[in-house]
Amino acid sequence: MSAQTGGTPNAAAEVPGTILVGAAVDTADKVIALERLTLKLANRHGLVTGATGTGKTVTLQTLAEGFSRAGVPVFASDIKGDLSGVASPGEGQDWIVKRYAEVGADYQPDEFPVEFWDLFGEQGHPVRATVTDMGPLMLARIMDLNDVQEGVLNVAFRVADERGLPLLDLKDLRAMLAFIAEHAAELTKTYGNVSSATVGTIQRQLLVLENQGADQFFGETALAIADLMQVDRRSGYGTINLLAADKLMQAPRLYSSFLLWLLSELFEALPEVGDPEKPRLVFFFDEAHLLFDEASKALLQKIEQVVRLIRSKGVGVYFVTQNPLDVPDTVLAQLGNRVQHALRAFTPRDQKAVKSAADTFRPNPALDVARVITELGKGEALVSMLEGNGTPAMVERTLILPPTAKVGPVAPELRAASIDRSPLKAKYAQVVDRESAYEMLAKKVEDTAPAQAPQTKPVEADAGGGGGWLDGVLGGVFKRGPRGGMSVGEQVARQVTRQVTSQVTRAILRNVLGGRSRG
Repeated sequence: MSAQTGGTPNAAAEVPGTILVGAAVDTADKVIALERLTLKLANRHGLVTGATGTGKTVTLQTLAEGFSRAGVPVFASDIKGDLSGVASPGEGQDWIVKRYAEVGADYQPDEFPVEFWDLFGEQGHPVRATVTDMGPLMLARIMDLNDVQEGVLNVAFRVADERGLPLLDLKDLRAMLAFIAEHAAELTKTYGNVSSATVGTIQRQLLVLENQGADQFFGETALAIADLMQVDRRSGYGTINLLAADKLMQAPRLYSSFLLWLLSELFEALPEVGDPEKPRLVFFFDEAHLLFDEASKALLQKIEQVVRLIRSKGVGVYFVTQNPLDVPDTVLAQLGNRVQHALRAFTPRDQKAVKSAADTFRPNPALDVARVITELGKGEALVSMLEGNGTPAMVERTLILPPTAKVGPVAPELRAASIDRSPLKAKYAQVVDRESAYEMLAKKVEDTAPAQAPQTKPVEADAGGGGGWLDGVLGGVFKRGPRGGMSVGEQVARQVTRQVTSQVTRAILRNVLGGRSRG
């Protein structure tokens, strides 16, 4: 942190290598110093916390703009659509101009280069990853599998890898699970117990995942990390990548697991750079508590490892959440740059959170931190940034500087125009469905079918456009055969999925009919 004291501070004067966060004030609300985030220490991660409505999103936008202006690309999840305003010039509202005057600066509207992303492809470029990229640990979390089910899922991945069967989308995974159910007796000798009942349970969870829209996420073209790290050639600003998360938040496990996967991909793909003069990318994780809710021990260890080690890849991670207690201590200890908005102390848990937040700051003899946290107004925060050799500065009560771009959602037509003119549209707009596990297993069934097998008419979709209730259970395999002759889907269903189909069928009938019979 760089602080300027004495007289009226001139915030308009740029200080190279820093981002102006706001102005520290004394008990009489007189500006005593400027609070700045040092770019060289920005990859030591950070935390923005506070109750609903206290200004966290505006602080997030101010920081994102500061990084972008310094030429640092940003990735942020946009929970309510409010961050999209960075794509439009600011409007100079009265409260914004007043705050700049309080800090001692002139307000200058600005706009920033933005790429919009959306797992569902509705409000941005589609974001996709292959099933293999996501891996069994993440998938098990998304589907809420127990240890036994996760073990069988690991077997499916292992067998697919050993037999050269690429797992790209959910139909590949479903076909692979059907394959190991069919060969359960053989595989049990090598990998431990693989039961058809367990496979059936995983298949049902896959249906739930598909109902949440995950089938649109798994597949190709997979997201390329380099496309998140662009710098605008004209302005020199880092691109702000916004993930539309309003719909995604309805599937919180998918949301949190996707962001953790993305962090892991950054960790794996980027080379070591140590402590650069500025980060290569800054990652904002909004609603961060969803990442840690009901996380297994193995997953928490992975999160801690990624957060601890990704710093040396030049990536800064900033968690945004309501309560500092939402973040485990092992992760909290890695977050050096802190912005704490107001907390309310209405319940014993709230009081504990206030005390915990106060205790994490380097004390300031002039402040009763625990008391001030409950008295902060909207747009005010307690701020402590890293300084010097990486030690936290004393906490200060700070007036947060508002954004220079539009505060609030961008107009839908401007979002659509931005997506249309993006050079990334052509790359991600179309789904690529190359040969993978589903097609390879179907071909094996076709090759081993009896030569005189009768030609059977493929199952037709019902009048409503679906493939019947059984087709719904099997995710459309009855409609995916080659043209002419016997449907490959029918062969897969007949010869590969006999056991899992019966398990799924019985389970569904129990669920559908069981409740009625008890009524």
